[in-house]
Order: sequence, then structure tokens, then C-alpha cells
Amino acid sequence: MNLISASNLTVGYGAAPVLTHVNFIISKGEIVTLIGPNGSGKSTLIRTLLGVIRPTSGRVVRADNLSIGYVPQKLSIDGSLPMTVSRFLSLPQRRAPADVAEITARVGAAGLSDRQMVSLSGGQFQRVLLARALLMRPDILVLDEPTQGLDQPGVASFYRLIEDIRGELGCAILLVSHDLHVVMSTSDRVICLNGHVCCEGSPQVVSEAPEYRALFGVGTGGALALYRHEHDHDHEGHEHGGHHHG
Repeated sequence: MNLISASNLTVGYGAAPVLTHVNFIISKGEIVTLIGPNGSGKSTLIRTLLGVIRPTSGRVVRADNLSIGYVPQKLSIDGSLPMTVSRFLSLPQRRAPADVAEITARVGAAGLSDRQMVSLSGGQFQRVLLARALLMRPDILVLDEPTQGLDQPGVASFYRLIEDIRGELGCAILLVSHDLHVVMSTSDRVICLNGHVCCEGSPQVVSEAPEYRALFGVGTGGALALYRHEHDHDHEGHEHGGHHHG
């Protein structure tokens, strides 16, 4: 069943729209990863799919009564404003304490409820954002560059958590990745965006596509590294052109 589909989307005004002729589909239980350079329109596409931005042309269709859990790319909490984790999780509506306890424990954020949001580490903050999204009991979980700012072990454990949650809840996952050549090996599809869809397919197919290599091949030998659990500690070299595969 299609949860969100978009056909022939053009977004933006003037002579140079941000996105042109984009088609997109995500079905129940899929993991779809969206990659692309800065300014390629990744966040614009997400916001259009969520209904925040209206496309100039084309259309977006969302399934009836679709529940979306959204983890934003950045969320600024005013340091002068007291906001505990438990208060944050009760916005915009209060949740049953048992549900909150279950979800926070599941994402590894148990014991943080009385902490101030501004005092959390990057990894703790992301897990609290994830808990808030999961309290929606989402059909689809949308994560916009969720591992930005996390160290390598933090990225590994966050990806592992996302995979486990998909397995348990059966929700679809749409993940925007900021790391152009590290993609979860469990992605069903990778969409490579640069103002339009350059290529899409399984991680293996995309990694071999000339369009992908043309965009992202510099310094990595064109290799799309697949994030597998047994390689969690084998990714230190990516930013410096590790894993050369001719």
C-alpha cells in the first residue's frame, strides 16, 4: 500500500525551481533513503511530501488518516526556557505515562525525563526527538539528517535502533542522509537527488549508477559504503576517502 506518492513535482518559484519533475513513492514498511549534495532539494522534497510546502506543479497523495512521525534536522530549544524531557514529550498533547515510559525505554532514553532538554548530549537529544515521533504511533517515520553531529559509534547505534524499530512497529522509514556514501544496507531503495531524481534503486544499483558516481565519486572511488552492523567500527575513513573501490 502506498503511504505517500508524488507525481511530476516541481517546487519553487522563478527561473530556477528547487525541484523539477520529481516522482516519489513509499510503501508500507519500506526503508527509503534520500541522498544528495547540499542544496539538492532534500529538505524541500520532505516538506512538500509532508504538506508544509505546496508544489508549483504536480501532486502529492497521502494515504487516508496517515500518521507521520517526524524527526527534524535541527530543533533549537531556547536555553533560557526551562523545558524538561517529560514536558517536551507531552507537546503538543499529553501522552499516557505508560506509553511514554515504554517508548523512552525502547529508544534508550529512559531516566532522562527530569533532565532539561538543553543539557542533553547530541545522541540523547536525537533519541528524545525519536521518542516524540514514535509516540505518534506512525505509519511512516520521517528522519531529516538524524545523525548529523553524532560520532561514528553514535551513528551506528542510531541506525541499528531505526532498523530494529522498523522490524517491531512495521512502520515505513524515509531517511534523509547527510553522508553521501554511507547508507544503511537495509534500505530498500536509495534515491539520489540533485534538483531532480538522478537515479534510484537498491543500494547496490545506485552505487553502480554513473549518475551517482558523477555526483559523489570524488575522493571515494565512487563507492557507496553500506552500513552493516559487522562494520560498525570500520567507517572512520569515509570522510577522507576510505574504502577505495576503483
